[in-house]
Amino acid sequence: MAKKLYLILSGAIFFFVAILHLLRLVYHWPIVVGPWTIPFALSYVGLPVAAGYCAWAFWLLFFREQRV
Repeated sequence: MAKKLYLILSGAIFFFVAILHLLRLVYHWPIVVGPWTIPFALSYVGLPVAAGYCAWAFWLLFFREQRV
């Protein structure tokens, strides 16, 4: 049960992060932390990474347990 909950939560969190990266790229939202502006290249890298972790978590949740 704890493994299923972990996979659901991590998949949902990475899905949310991927959606935020996508929205940032589509709507050109700036991120400013103190005097620094976070470049958009970070979202170009972060989007596929977060989406990949999301897909991996849900793949483990739905398809991995069917084999066991």
